[in-house]
Amino acid sequence: MKNQNPLFSVVKKTLLKNKAVTVLAILVIALSIVAALFPPLVLEKIINSLTAQKNISVYIVLLYFMLIAVSGIFESAQNVMITVFGQKITHGLRSALSEKLTKLPASYFTKNEPGKITSRFVNDVDVVDSLFTNGIVSMVADCFKVISIIVVIFYKSLGLGLLMIFVTPLLFLMTRLFQKKMLKSQIQNRVAVAKVNNHVPETIKNLRMIHNLFREKYMEEKYDNYIEESYKATDKSNLYDSIYSPIIIFISSVVIAVMMVLASLGGNIQSFFGLSVGTAVAIIAYVNKVFEPLESIGMEIQNIQSALAGVKRINEFLNEEERRVAVMPTNDISKSATVTPINIPVIPTSASVIPSENSSCINFTNVDFAYDEKNKVLSNLSFSINKGEAVTFVGRTGAGKSTIFKLILGLYFPQKGIVKINGVDSINIPDDSKRKIFGYVEQSFHLVDGTLAEQISLFDKSISQEQIESAAKLVGLHENILSLEKSYQTPSEKISFSYGQFQLLSIARAVVAEPQILLLDEITANLDSATEERVLSALKKACEGRTVVSISHRMNGKLSNERLIKI
Repeated sequence: MKNQNPLFSVVKKTLLKNKAVTVLAILVIALSIVAALFPPLVLEKIINSLTAQKNISVYIVLLYFMLIAVSGIFESAQNVMITVFGQKITHGLRSALSEKLTKLPASYFTKNEPGKITSRFVNDVDVVDSLFTNGIVSMVADCFKVISIIVVIFYKSLGLGLLMIFVTPLLFLMTRLFQKKMLKSQIQNRVAVAKVNNHVPETIKNLRMIHNLFREKYMEEKYDNYIEESYKATDKSNLYDSIYSPIIIFISSVVIAVMMVLASLGGNIQSFFGLSVGTAVAIIAYVNKVFEPLESIGMEIQNIQSALAGVKRINEFLNEEERRVAVMPTNDISKSATVTPINIPVIPTSASVIPSENSSCINFTNVDFAYDEKNKVLSNLSFSINKGEAVTFVGRTGAGKSTIFKLILGLYFPQKGIVKINGVDSINIPDDSKRKIFGYVEQSFHLVDGTLAEQISLFDKSISQEQIESAAKLVGLHENILSLEKSYQTPSEKISFSYGQFQLLSIARAVVAEPQILLLDEITANLDSATEERVLSALKKACEGRTVVSISHRMNGKLSNERLIKI
């Protein structure tokens, strides 16, 4: 059963893993809130002493300035801890996403563009990061700050406390109104700027057609309209921004004035609102402190609302169906082992992954496969390939040749039928065993971020330098590599090989782990005749003693027992 809110589980797991950071963040936020309350209280005592014409100790003055400094330090520490807390959440979330990525079936990557997947790790995670750094945590801290200030005002004057309870929600609603208006204007401006940015290259691209059709004036007017939209939206945003602060200052002044007037009245009203001069100064300081967190709370609510879409997309990603993975009891693939897949029909087997002398190497039995309900790629496909045999699949584009490779590799799971490799269901072969079984040469070579040696080994520590060099010699690249400045340690960005040489490097990568089965995916489709001859010569050496399965690529009689299977 899918977890409806896996993001919450990731956050909970991250918090438990980083208990010290979580506790420290809570402690620092609490100290920051408390520390902000003390300077006005000390100032109250100083003012009351002055009005009573009492001497003021230099220590109390130093204490006042020290408390202001401590309050500032804790405020900065709070911001640091919130940032660190957010980074821990972000790291935990990206780790969970990366782990999920390794568990997704190949079909997920065929249905989703790379940009969409990348956006989960970048844009959506950044939005969720703001949910914690500039959203929930900051909003909770600011709410407690406002509450603590109102509690102190209540303690000092019941009447003024009730007045603040009445005024604070109105201030918050006004703040949210201005923020929504400003956000709407900013969105309108971004839309207008996007139109401008799209209009200019489109105009340049179609300049000849615009000139031939005498549409220069029309395009100019459209550009002016887009610019005017941007200016109007910007002006509106600037207007709200410019009048907000004066309104807040005016309202705070009115609130303070009302407080002072009510406090100065006689009779029962004075007893309800009455306060000393020092207390009045402290109250003014507290009132001024209320407006900043109120403004922040409005922005934090906006951040939380914006982050909800990112949370939804991340939950959808984490709830994606995972590929069926089997766990072999031993890493020694030459030993017999019973394999039980997860979340797939159990097909009891007790067979070696390494082919035996008397068994077929690859078996398809009544296999059906479709990427969706409407388009069936393979239907009731059956064939067997023996150990050491060379087989080529031929057929039109879209007939399912590459799909067969994915089924052999265990990347796809058939809707019907069985695919077996040396008597073991292909989906049941563990990932860490596949490189010893399969060598896969694609149509084009894909560089990884590493040295030339790592292009061949793919960071497999079990592959020695001697094996890397042997693979390079097999395909005829050893001398070319030695001619490079850093030989096998040349960084990927400095490898200046031709297309054909990269294809040879691809063959070296496929055979370095000495696999039993070699899969060739139209690897000479884009090569000239001279380069093709060199690649075919390397392939002939690489294919010796192996089962070879290729797509639309005949070895022109170079493999003695080549067989064609039409798809």
